[in-house]
Amino acid sequence: MEQQQVDVLVIGAGISGISAACHVLRDNPGASLVLLERRARVGGTWDLFRYPGIRSDSDMPTFGFGFRPWRDARILADGAQIRQYVEDAAADLGLLERTRFGRRAISADFSHDNGRWTVEVEDEATGERESYSAGYLVGATGYYDYDEPYRPKFPGESEFRGTVVHPQHWPEGLDHTGKRVVVIGSGATAITLLPAMADDAAHVTMVQRSPTYILTLPKVDPLTSVLQRLRAPARLTYRVVRARNIALQRGSYAFCRKYPRLARTALLGLVRAQAGKGVDMRHFSPRYKPWDQRLCVVPGGDLFKVLKSGKASVATDHIDTFTADGIRLKSGEVLKADIVITATGLNVRLLGGMALTVDGSPVDVTNRVLYKAVLLEGVPNMSLVIGYTNASWTLKADLAGSYTARLLAHMRRHGHDIATPHATDADRSEFSVMGEALTSGYIARADQVMPRQGTRDPWRLWNNYYRDRALLQDAPIDDSSLHFTKAQAARGAEEATRAA
Repeated sequence: MEQQQVDVLVIGAGISGISAACHVLRDNPGASLVLLERRARVGGTWDLFRYPGIRSDSDMPTFGFGFRPWRDARILADGAQIRQYVEDAAADLGLLERTRFGRRAISADFSHDNGRWTVEVEDEATGERESYSAGYLVGATGYYDYDEPYRPKFPGESEFRGTVVHPQHWPEGLDHTGKRVVVIGSGATAITLLPAMADDAAHVTMVQRSPTYILTLPKVDPLTSVLQRLRAPARLTYRVVRARNIALQRGSYAFCRKYPRLARTALLGLVRAQAGKGVDMRHFSPRYKPWDQRLCVVPGGDLFKVLKSGKASVATDHIDTFTADGIRLKSGEVLKADIVITATGLNVRLLGGMALTVDGSPVDVTNRVLYKAVLLEGVPNMSLVIGYTNASWTLKADLAGSYTARLLAHMRRHGHDIATPHATDADRSEFSVMGEALTSGYIARADQVMPRQGTRDPWRLWNNYYRDRALLQDAPIDDSSLHFTKAQAARGAEEATRAA
């Protein structure tokens, strides 16, 4: 089996992978770079999910790439638009030709002898194995398990005669016209499905154990519309709106954390104004504080419109059991259903399940901390792209890609082969990088999979764009916690030359 040699190997061709590849090639134009993508197209999450109404839950000026303007005035975009945006960016940057599709990365081992990664890959279409040798590895697979979603089993499911689907594996051609639909869940997926399916279905009911904080945004951004009417340059418009939205995201999050009671009052007041006087607020009044879990965003109040129309409804209760023709709740209420959608969340899986070793020794990721939220402690020449949980994912992905590009350029200029961050036991806390602030189900499940949270800089994750920008884009690369060395083979050659 012939081994393919590259300078940089990017695992994943979704938003994170395309961003990282763009930054690396911009700052290191002579580098050889290949992306490995398991799916048949770029887009990652936005190619995987196909359920009705799928859209972003972050505004597009911040969810889009910093280097490529999002030109639509609509604040949120549907899944197909986002996937096309990512593909267009990849095509314009020449990344499609560098992407190997249908490839699953099985294992990656770093050798200090030659200062390179050996990555074993499977072509899932043929079952054949491939091997890549890379000087630097970028893990850009996100943290969701693409194979298996989180899917609790409910009593009596086997008795149900209708169709049960999970949004992650939406069946092509599923027709809900005239059907009674029950959606189990209260997160972003559930509140997207209700208005998307209500017009054609006989009725859609969302069953939730606990409500979620919901914020309505206008469909179209007024500032973008004004600047477009004034014929301001697209890039200037994008930069202005993006800067404003970053400030609003950060400011609203900080306000909610500092003044939770006031924030709760404001958020519930906005819901009451949208839903109307007859609304039962127990369906929209969470038991937790704002931003203990991620806020859900609805464009133009579409959720409340279908609720007021009577085409959809919400039941806040626990499921007792499935029946032959629906679901019985703990309260005794029976919901008739032809289709049940289990919008119950996602499982967390780092690096797409790829086994990680250094000099043949397995790396326990859950016992490591992240350096500047990008590099994994004790693992040489590898970046791990993890986006924000309290803001747009892409803001952090872009910063991680930019830092990786700067690091590679620094190593090239100074003749370094290997860059390895080293932490002490005192730098490591008991929390995962996701599990200290937020309490969502997938966040709790991530605690068993993700690296640990650090106790101090540069190991602590702040989830603060302004702080991260200063750390990753402006601060010097050289740092006492980041050690640069030459590969053992290179050191041996130097010693032999000096001896001669």
